[in-house]
Formats: sequence, structure tokens, C-alpha cells
Amino acid sequence: MKKLFSLALTIILALSPVAAHAEQQLNFIRDAEIENYLYSLATPIYRAASIDPKSVTIAIVQSSTVNAFVAEGMNEFFYTGLLQLTDSPEQLAGVIAHETGHIAGGHLIRGKEEMRNASAEALLGTLIAVAAGAATGNGGVAATGAAGGMQIAERGFLTFSRSQEASADSAAEGFLESAGISGRGMAEFFHKLEGQELMPADRQQQYVRTHPLTQDRIGAIERFLETSRTKDAKLPEKFYSMHERMKAKLLGYLQPETALLRYTDNDARIAARYARAIALYRTGKTDRAILLSEELVKQEPSNPFFYELKAQIQFESGRIEEAVANYKKAADLLPESALLQQAYGHALLESKGEGKDVSRIDQAIQRLLEANRLEPRIPMTWRFLAAAWGRKAELTSDQDFAAMATYALAEEASAQGKDKAAGALAARAMKGLKKGSTYWLRAQDIKLSIDDAKREQDK
Repeated sequence: MKKLFSLALTIILALSPVAAHAEQQLNFIRDAEIENYLYSLATPIYRAASIDPKSVTIAIVQSSTVNAFVAEGMNEFFYTGLLQLTDSPEQLAGVIAHETGHIAGGHLIRGKEEMRNASAEALLGTLIAVAAGAATGNGGVAATGAAGGMQIAERGFLTFSRSQEASADSAAEGFLESAGISGRGMAEFFHKLEGQELMPADRQQQYVRTHPLTQDRIGAIERFLETSRTKDAKLPEKFYSMHERMKAKLLGYLQPETALLRYTDNDARIAARYARAIALYRTGKTDRAILLSEELVKQEPSNPFFYELKAQIQFESGRIEEAVANYKKAADLLPESALLQQAYGHALLESKGEGKDVSRIDQAIQRLLEANRLEPRIPMTWRFLAAAWGRKAELTSDQDFAAMATYALAEEASAQGKDKAAGALAARAMKGLKKGSTYWLRAQDIKLSIDDAKREQDK
């Protein structure tokens, strides 16, 4: 799937979130801007549910299907079709609150045995790792997946009973109220879907099929709104802008021709020009895309995502040095973004001077280590670190860096669930690393954990 939005991984994951015994491929996307928006919107909801926001994994599934689901642990999955269907941040917040209601209600625990019987736990672990680790080195929207061919039955995994749906609704109402977010958006979103239940099952949106939507549920939400203190509350203005830009960005990447028809040259809105810049880039009109991205940067010089877009276009058109400068601005403006730090580190590695200038490689390593600190399980970060340490070993003739490169490859394999390869690489890295050093101890941890897991399987 290389280069479906500048991707460097080729992985496909087969899963069945629709109907029992059906099989569907899930393609995940990573995007610093969209993830930043989703977490910003979700954080007060998680806190209202007494959930640490840092403990929740939000994954975005690339699909025109309207759906969202939660998986074992604190993992929430949102389809791009659902994100694009929502008209406001309040509608999206309602969906997030409902899914969080399933987590807070412990609804996934009951299905744990069914998952085990379906041999799905290992697959779920891969799915979470892929969703977390599917990062391109070039920023922007990136798509990925992971190898696997197992199926998960709908009834045992993604579909909840009507009583659980009502329970999740009730919890969501309380979370939204505590967070100061109007519940009107949740009602509006359900009204969008209420006609679906009258359709034949094979024509219904997945959200309705996996979340049985009844008139009783809609009625309960309407009654809640009658007494809600926050029913007319408005979110800060930035959330409406973030929502509009998310939808424009997704359309520009996923349906560029449609985006160019919808967002014309006469539309001066920032979201419209953002969508056009992305769509032009996606359709090969690089120079025009860069000009538009430059206009966006001038209008909002403190927006890291406009620099990121400009850098991505430059990187993929071979203008690496220019991309390095813009990735640096993006990463410096949003230093807590692992994806932006990784993208900048990767660009430094690919720059013209990297083969001759050790200091440039050290800069890349510094940024990649920071990306790793922020999000340790991104396989591509480890791949880039392996390349950086390998190149430094060549330039300095210091074999410690060669061993560190092998260790990084062990971490990459471990993050991808390739235990046999991870164990072998970790053992090899330990032979070259100084015994007791930080990376030696980490390599030992990988090897011991894999050895322990193998012994458990052999019992």
C-alpha cells in the first residue's frame, strides 16, 4: 500500500466489523492535525468519565462507511466516513461520549471470552499497534495496515445489546453535561441515522448495525435535553474551525477531484483553500499546491499544520532541503507531536548533507528519539533510528552505533508483533552493546519477554 498518502509501510489487516463471518480490510490513517483535534475534543469527556486521556488510544479507519467502535482496553476507532458525516464538533463529541460510555460501563469485559474463543486477542493487539504505529515519515494523512487474515464475529466483538446502548447513551449524557458540551449534537447525529433502521440490513450504515438505534433511545436523549443545563452551550470557536478543517482535509486527501469541485478558486475561506491545496497536491499539481500552502502559512504563521503540508509536498517532490526547514517549523510549533518530530527527523536523514555531516545525523537522531519518547510504539520511528545509527556507524567506524541500529530493528519488529525476529535481533544487539548499558538492558527486556511468552505457549 506504499504511497497511499505518502506511506512507507505495506500492511493489510483483515477484520470483520460489519457482519458475522464477513471479512473486511481496515486501513488506518495517521494525521497529527486530526488526532490533535480528536484528543482536544475528547479530553474533557474522558475526564468527566474519570478516564486518563493519555490512556486512551484513538485510531482513525480510512473508510467511507459510517461507523465507530471500541475494542478491549481503552481503544476507540472512528471511521473517516463518520467524521465526514458529522456537521459540528458537538455531533462528533456525542459519538465520542457514547463510545466512552461503553468503556466506562465495562461492556467489553463481557465479550472477552468470545474474543478469546475467536482467537482474536492477538489480532486485536496487532490492530492497536498498527493504529498507533502507522506513521509515515512525511507527515500529513497517512494510510497503513498490518498482515493478518483472522476474522472476528460481529456479535462477539463490536455489537452491543440494546440495553448496553441505552446505558452508554445515559453515561454519555452525563459526561457531556459534566464537560459543558451540549448533548444536542448527539441527538442531531442520531436523527441523521434514524431512517436507517427502516432499510434492509444490507443497506444500513454500519453504525446502525453495530449500535442498534431505536426510537426509545432517541426519545431518551430528547427528554434529557429538556432538563439539560448545557443544551445551548457552545464550544470555543476554535473547535468549529478545527472541525471544518478536518472535513476539508479528509475530502482533499481521500476525494481530491470532488474537493476541487466543491471548493472553488472563488471560495476564500481558509478551510476551502486548505482542501484545494491538498487536492492539488494529490492530483499532481505540485507547484500550485505549494503556492496555496505558502498563502496559508502567511495567513497563519503559527499554524504547524500548514508548514507540515508545505513540507510534505516539498519532500515528495524531491525538494528535501526546503522540506527540512518547514518540518522544523512545524515540529517546533507543536513539539509534543510525535508524528511531526518523526517527520522532521526523517527529512533530516534524507537531506543532501546527511551522508557527509555527522551533526545532521545527530540532529535527526535527537528528533527521532523525541518522537520515540512521545509515542514509543511507532515502528517507523525505530526504522528511521536504525538507519540513522547505521549511517553514524559507517561515518565514525564506531561499532556501538551498529549495535544500536540492530537494537532499533529489534524494537521495530517487536512493535509490529514479529516476536521471532525481535528476539533474534535483540540477542544480536546484546552482543555488540556494552553490558549493562541502557540499550543493552532494553534489548535484554525484549529477548526475555519473548522467551517468557514462548515458554507460556509451550506449556
